[in-house]
Amino acid sequence: MNKLLSELLGTFTLVFAGTGAIVINEVSGGVIGHAGIALTFGLVVMAMIYTFGDVSGAHLNPAVTLAFAAARRFAWKDVPGFVIAQISGACFASGVLRLLFPTIEKLGATLPAGAAMQSFVLEFILSAILMLTILRISTGAKEKGITAGIAIGGVIALEAMFAGPICGASMNPARSLAPALVSGHLEHLWIYLTATVLGALAAVPLAKVIEPTNS
Repeated sequence: MNKLLSELLGTFTLVFAGTGAIVINEVSGGVIGHAGIALTFGLVVMAMIYTFGDVSGAHLNPAVTLAFAAARRFAWKDVPGFVIAQISGACFASGVLRLLFPTIEKLGATLPAGAAMQSFVLEFILSAILMLTILRISTGAKEKGITAGIAIGGVIALEAMFAGPICGASMNPARSLAPALVSGHLEHLWIYLTATVLGALAAVPLAKVIEPTNS
């Protein structure tokens, strides 16, 4: 239960701070700015890794949990509990933001700025890069270490910085599902539920191929 609670709290904090930055940026007339939003996502993930990494691994992301299981670093039997905890935490965060900011329509939902397939491909590649980084610097399904949080948070901030204006740079099904459900903007949700998972899974064989050998 402590692992599930860690995933719930960690994902709640991620969505509350990350999408909250988008909401508050809209309320304040752009005071935070795009760079500030990207940094918020990176910083909150970094903080949650250091907070919960030694408890649950701080996956905070159903795509990451599925990819760890596919890489045989995480038990498949534990996947449903982690995914439910992550989605529950994310939805709770979006619900709180709805109560705090009832006039904001989209609540930080990820929506493509251009063609749907453009955002699909971007999300696939972004998720693959993120998961490849996670697999290469993590031990098993744990993301706890001096540099793990910095590296993973840095990749998220980097990807959100350059790709966010086009696809939203979700890289996380729970992060996209929660504001979409609470705000009712479900029209492009399929992109962020499929591309993120497929991208994360694609990183698993890539990590195997580049794994250093002892020879």
